[in-house]
Amino acid sequence: MTYEELSRSLRAPLQPEGGLRELVRFASLAANSHNTQPWKFTLSDKHITMAPDLSRRCPAVDPDDHHVFASLGCAAENLVRAAAAMGLKAHPSFVDNRMMIPLEPMVADHSVLLDVILRRQCTRAAYDGKPVGTDALRLLEQAGASLGVSVMLITDDKRKANVSDYVIQGNTAQMRDPAFMTELKSWIRFNETDTVATRDGLFSRASGNLALPAWLARAALPLVFTEGRENEKYRKHIQSSAGLAVFICDRNDKSHWIEAGRACQRFALQATALGLKYAFVNQPVEVPALRKQFAAFLGLGDRMPDLVVRFGAGPELPPSLRRPVEHVIV
Repeated sequence: MTYEELSRSLRAPLQPEGGLRELVRFASLAANSHNTQPWKFTLSDKHITMAPDLSRRCPAVDPDDHHVFASLGCAAENLVRAAAAMGLKAHPSFVDNRMMIPLEPMVADHSVLLDVILRRQCTRAAYDGKPVGTDALRLLEQAGASLGVSVMLITDDKRKANVSDYVIQGNTAQMRDPAFMTELKSWIRFNETDTVATRDGLFSRASGNLALPAWLARAALPLVFTEGRENEKYRKHIQSSAGLAVFICDRNDKSHWIEAGRACQRFALQATALGLKYAFVNQPVEVPALRKQFAAFLGLGDRMPDLVVRFGAGPELPPSLRRPVEHVIV
């Protein structure tokens, strides 16, 4: 199929007759680091197991697999909502390095946030700079809170500029790291042909860039993908955003990373339901030395910032693809 045909088929409405495989399709539409889709599912009667696929990890940007487990949390949140719409109550728990998700019958609950799973995307573009109203901010804050996880919303221009400084410090450190740059480039898909072939990775048009032949894009990349250009882009993107959301875990362990992922996914779905866009700006938590400084700036005490996103009203961009369901079921 073409890119457009695959994108439409991936985002077809929920089809209950598809059973547990349909729940996997909806789970796979969740946010995840570099669109690596680092998950694998095992299905049995009224039970789903979701485990990390460590063959798809990114050791340069994510050496402790934090993003892998946060991605599992994002997928679990989607699965819970899709299951409820199919009349199944999901009970995710973290056991032996994996998510155990038993399912039991319930009255079907088709939530508003279920519908926007098909429209949610991480929009890496400038937004319109307009503020978000108090009622919307309250809904976002409620969506982003969870057991053991809190969310801090930053809408003040001065504090946004401070966060921008941390993002740029982190981005500078990463772009000067050869291992990080090699890893990042390996996940870039420069055109529709590349992204259809793998159905993963960072599709150039989904980031607001042109689609180019891979040979040409690779030759041009060092000229256009520079530290200065990227830093200026991040500064403008944050300045154009209505605010930032920082997700903070009570403890720095895998079970809490999963809960942070679930909270972040709910936040993203609520933002989408409100007509807003969002994008990750995780550099301040990905560079270890910077993470402690960022925590001190936020006044977190012994806690550490876990995920950082910006949000606001922005444009529609082409969505990323996902691998076939049969490729993630083992």
